[in-house]
Amino acid sequence: MEQASGSVRLTIFFKHDQSKNLSQLNEELFRTKFWTTFPPDGVEIISWQVMMGIGQVVTLEMPPDKIREVNLFIENKSWGAFRTECYLTYDFLPVLKHKQAEELKYSSTDE
Repeated sequence: MEQASGSVRLTIFFKHDQSKNLSQLNEELFRTKFWTTFPPDGVEIISWQVMMGIGQVVTLEMPPDKIREVNLFIENKSWGAFRTECYLTYDFLPVLKHKQAEELKYSSTDE
């Protein structure tokens, strides 16, 4: 999926609080209405993966002015069920394809 111009991507690691069982985690997330309010308006989910033994990894796309809102959402709605780590990210696949084409071109000149 191509990134929209002027947007940023944020990858969030929602690490399960392993001191709680799944029922306790869900109880906390239901209490804060996490499932029905994530992500905030104007923020798109690009991918959502479960990593066994870690938790969940979600990549969001948004206008830069939404970063603070997403940060506050995470602090208010997910802490207690998850520990979180956030990273600005970008799609490397187009770069990879370009580098592969460059390498093929470079390799063909060596022969």
